[in-house]
Amino acid sequence: MATTADDLNGDVVLGVDTHGQTHHAALIDCLGRHLEDAQFPVTPDSYRRLLAWGRRRGNLRTAGVEGTGSYGTGLARYLRSAGVLVIEVNRPDRSARRMAGKSDPLDAYAAARAVLNGSAAAAPKSRTGAVEAIRVLRVTRRGVVKARTQAINQLRALIVTAPEDMRERLAGLSAAALIRACAQLRPGTTGGELAGLHDPALAATKVALLRMARRYQQLSEEIAELDAEIRPLIRAAAPQLLALHGAGPQVAGQLLATAGDNPDRLRSEASFAHLCGVAPIPASSGRTRRHRLSRGGDRAANNALYTIVLTRLRNDPRTRAYLDRRTAEGLSKPEIIRCLKRHVAREVYRALPGTTDHPPRA
Repeated sequence: MATTADDLNGDVVLGVDTHGQTHHAALIDCLGRHLEDAQFPVTPDSYRRLLAWGRRRGNLRTAGVEGTGSYGTGLARYLRSAGVLVIEVNRPDRSARRMAGKSDPLDAYAAARAVLNGSAAAAPKSRTGAVEAIRVLRVTRRGVVKARTQAINQLRALIVTAPEDMRERLAGLSAAALIRACAQLRPGTTGGELAGLHDPALAATKVALLRMARRYQQLSEEIAELDAEIRPLIRAAAPQLLALHGAGPQVAGQLLATAGDNPDRLRSEASFAHLCGVAPIPASSGRTRRHRLSRGGDRAANNALYTIVLTRLRNDPRTRAYLDRRTAEGLSKPEIIRCLKRHVAREVYRALPGTTDHPPRA
């Protein structure tokens, strides 16, 4: 008779390939053998049925879930509340997919195997606290900032083709002065009356510039309102982070969003450095011993650390002294900035809430 998972210790591992409308789940035993797979809709009732389905085949303690920060957020939250250890599983690399093929069952089994063999071991973000509130507000703010940038770019592009006298009057103004000037334009007509004017192109240009300037002002007010909502949340969640030299509200908000509401999932400050893409990557060959900049990790967090470093290079005497010393040792400026970002990542990790119990490691 063939052995089963129950003949060993009864443990099974769940793997889930998540999508917008359905989740495909698969079960393997502790030897990696395929047991069963099934598809479930994305509803709270289906989460309960998926968990009951998994527990029918054995002792379900661990689940590997793809997309815990997007389509799999709801399922991961439910499984954690039911006492299941949820592991975040990254998408398989392309070479593995080319060799093994691609389908929902294959991806679900691959997620379960990644948990079993230890290649996936990261706990997902909880997404239930103050940091999640900061993140969603920052997502909204980022969209508004992008729309405002688009508005000023369109406004400047219209000025290039505007009538000569208007172009001469508006060209070369700063963004703030340009918005004020365009917001004060008075076309003297509405869109429905343009066809009968002697110079409809000039009047239409004034209307377009006026509307885009007003849009820019409205978006600026919305950004200010969002900033007023975000700052108190950051001050309450991580006052030590805001106290760091160069860490303003936007930089601190990004670093908090990268760490999540449960930064204790990060095993050490070295793991946080890897998460931010600032851990030194060996690039040695032969008698050459060096490290290079990392191209992985969360690039938004990497940019936040870069902003702190640039601020300190401008007005922090210790950082400027470090730059001079390392330059004299023969390091290039990108290499020095890489080292500084690694140092800043250590400071940020120690300032994150919930990480004081983790001793820093190099």
